[in-house]
Amino acid sequence: MAKYLLLKHYRGAPAAVNDVPMEQWTPEEVSAHVQYMRDFADRLEGTGEYVDGQALAPEGTFVRYDGEGRPPVTDGSFLAGKDLIAGWMVIDVGTYERALELAGELSAAPGAGGKPIHEWLEVRPFLYAPPTITE
Repeated sequence: MAKYLLLKHYRGAPAAVNDVPMEQWTPEEVSAHVQYMRDFADRLEGTGEYVDGQALAPEGTFVRYDGEGRPPVTDGSFLAGKDLIAGWMVIDVGTYERALELAGELSAAPGAGGKPIHEWLEVRPFLYAPPTITE
């Protein structure tokens, strides 16, 4: 089994087919979307493929070290629109192909009008060992 991170990019990835921003959805459309995500996670929990997942608030701050004894540097209390990651899910599956299959299913979450979003998800394998460097 291998772990993969499924990243939900609501801005920054190629446009989804049903590209109506979530803040323009009706409360019922938001509820249907959230329920789809819960049902998906519950199903994967039943198969032993679900590890963890979480939706993220749109606010955030980039922080970096600025030297010994100095406060960290921040970019403010906002993220550029291109950087918004709306949520993530960690799965533990037998093959890369299964990770892609599940990401495809997650991409079908309903959005505006109850139609699938067809959003892009980034599939990232966990790194278990540092890369080997040969000279």
